[in-house]
Amino acid sequence: MSTDRSTTAFVRRHRNFGLFWGGNILASLAMQIESVTIGWQVYALARDTHTIEQSALLVGMVGLVQFLPLFCLSLFAGSVADRLDRRKIVLITMTAEALGVLALFGVSLHPTPNITAIFAIAAVFGATRAFLSPASSALTPMLVPKSDMPRAIALKSLGWQVAVIVGPWIGGMLIAASTAAAYGVAAGLYGLGIIVVAFMRGNMKPQVQPGSRIEQIREGLVYVWTNKIIFGAISLDLFAVLLGGATALLPAFASDILKVGPDGFGMLRSGPAIGAALMALALNRWPLARMAGRRMFLSVAVFGAATLLFAVSKSMPLSIFALAILGAADMVSMYVRQTLVQIVTPDHMRGRVSSVSGLFISGSNELGEFESGVVARVLGPVGAAVFGGIGTLIVTGAWARMFPALYNADRLDGTEPVDEVIEPISLTAPAS
Repeated sequence: MSTDRSTTAFVRRHRNFGLFWGGNILASLAMQIESVTIGWQVYALARDTHTIEQSALLVGMVGLVQFLPLFCLSLFAGSVADRLDRRKIVLITMTAEALGVLALFGVSLHPTPNITAIFAIAAVFGATRAFLSPASSALTPMLVPKSDMPRAIALKSLGWQVAVIVGPWIGGMLIAASTAAAYGVAAGLYGLGIIVVAFMRGNMKPQVQPGSRIEQIREGLVYVWTNKIIFGAISLDLFAVLLGGATALLPAFASDILKVGPDGFGMLRSGPAIGAALMALALNRWPLARMAGRRMFLSVAVFGAATLLFAVSKSMPLSIFALAILGAADMVSMYVRQTLVQIVTPDHMRGRVSSVSGLFISGSNELGEFESGVVARVLGPVGAAVFGGIGTLIVTGAWARMFPALYNADRLDGTEPVDEVIEPISLTAPAS
């Protein structure tokens, strides 16, 4: 049976997952168009009065203003996802995203768009995603049995990566026409995604556990901290992407280094997703069976090496190739991490654990953009990318020594007993 036909059978067998998957693809596509448009608009507005380095710093600040509310709200949002209907949370947050994009649409219609207003709306996006991420992650295991979790995660990741490929490309073409057009299309896609998710049926409220909200938040934190594999996996992603993320530098590379304009910027933004989507297709067809931990560490090392290649490239095709390799490597790391987290976490804690994991992921993405902007201010865009690639390689080696249980993690299909997968660590002593 072909991959396409088997995927169709899978989503038909799990109707709610199919609707959730489809709605997520539409919303993710909107999010990508919105993201590239904000980055390009802020850079373009800043370049009228600032240097390349200062403009790159301002683009990095977009990531920071999104991260701060997400950081403040994530743990509370995880507790909410373990108390309320997760589908309703997803619908409410997607609606808030749509309203935010409509606000950006209004700002862009002004003859002189206010960059402060753009930053304020970006902060709202950070707040809504603090609630969207744990609810969405915790909802997936409610829609498929544990044996189908690796497949569902691969499909969900594939849908995201397809959106990341197509979204920046569409966004780049729309930006060439006008930023308002790009925001308008993004708002429409959010609306379609909301409609699709609204057709899901069934009880999607987790079994609420006793204890105050503060006690439940603490329980989630302790669970993550006291498991070597879970803590090692999400912290590795945090520091590797924090140092190695080059996406915040793409406007500067497209405009002033490769000189390929908005269309080329969209192609560069699609580069990592091309590699990630191809890898997601491969993982959907051939799920990882053994040596998951070692393959995860290898993928993070490849991520750092590809970042270095992108940094020194002066050729558009080579730059896209490096970004594609980077995306494929990141896909393997994400696949291993998400599968481990979902399989070993009990359902009543998935919102809180997902919020901690999401906080680390957002820290690596949004703070990574800020870090890249700050380093670019000192070293320039190329120097910042070189610095990030080298830093990622150093972190990979350090984490392999600090978290041997993660390095030696084997199966991802749920057949291993949890006590063979998880090794507690002391709350007072560092991980060995």
